[in-house]
Amino acid sequence: MPQIFDGTTGTVPASWTTAGRPTSPTAGQFGYNSTTGFLEWYDGAGWQPILNSQYTAEYLIVAGGGGGGAGRASSSWWAGGGGGAGGAIDSSTTVTVNTAYSIVIGAGGNGQTAGIDHQTSSGVNGNNSTAFSQTAIGGGAGGSYVDGSPTTTNGRNGGSGGGAGANSPSGAVTSAGGTGTSGQGLAGGGGVTASGTGATGGGGGAGGVGGDASNAGSGISGNGGVGINWKSLGTFYAGGGGGGASTAGSNAATPGSGGSGGGAAGRTSVGGGASGNAGSANTGGGGGGIGGDNAISNFGGAGGSGIVIIRYTGAQRGSGGTVTSAGGYTYHTFTSSGTFTA
Repeated sequence: MPQIFDGTTGTVPASWTTAGRPTSPTAGQFGYNSTTGFLEWYDGAGWQPILNSQYTAEYLIVAGGGGGGAGRASSSWWAGGGGGAGGAIDSSTTVTVNTAYSIVIGAGGNGQTAGIDHQTSSGVNGNNSTAFSQTAIGGGAGGSYVDGSPTTTNGRNGGSGGGAGANSPSGAVTSAGGTGTSGQGLAGGGGVTASGTGATGGGGGAGGVGGDASNAGSGISGNGGVGINWKSLGTFYAGGGGGGASTAGSNAATPGSGGSGGGAAGRTSVGGGASGNAGSANTGGGGGGIGGDNAISNFGGAGGSGIVIIRYTGAQRGSGGTVTSAGGYTYHTFTSSGTFTA
């Protein structure tokens, strides 16, 4: 029963946890729910909050990373750039108790696939992730060599831009990385042809641009751009993929490393039909690029899938995703699409 004190002390209502609510409540009955931190009342069909029906939630939305590029058949000079990281949104919102919010997790894009010689092709952009009416844009694909005109393949635009591919020395020797989305990610690096081999650009990351290729020595491909360390918790997300590297005769360019945050390292040509390294799942990391082979096309690495993380202060109030607690916060982590109920 409620305890009534004088006018300066106020009234202390009955108290229970969500699991310990009255088993046979009466319509109009109210009390304090210590699990949710809200006063609530029974409306005859269910328990409803009466005070503090909204609270602030912080969130990270990361889209799927872009696929890495690859060299095409018939030339070991050709190579593919690293995939750009998925776009990342770090923000907060006010959520309303008992309201359901849709969460969509974007898949990573496929790497550049095998096909006939001289086919115009490149990797595939990552897929968008959405939450709280915000959309993180999928990472841009890494560029692959395109025969004919133009004779270079640029990285694709996306959440972060894909790294540029590299082409035969008989064509133009530079290509450009793709652009990122403002507030979500950065540009990919450019590619070159050096000493008879192709060096490519690294994919952009949410925290840093993709590295440009260098024509030093036999060529050095760009590293993937770094991701972001959300809330300084020690885990990085949305790193770019490293640029792939080709070989020609005894020359071999050096592939780029992946950016922290799930970006995959690039690969040198390793024979026909080889696959590039994939970005890490649920990081939005870009796929790694790979060099070409004289006879058979190689495959770029796939981008990593996205993720959504929601947190708020205090004990658990909402539901959905994988729920954990640390440092005075409750976290809801979505590695696949679902619903967050506040």
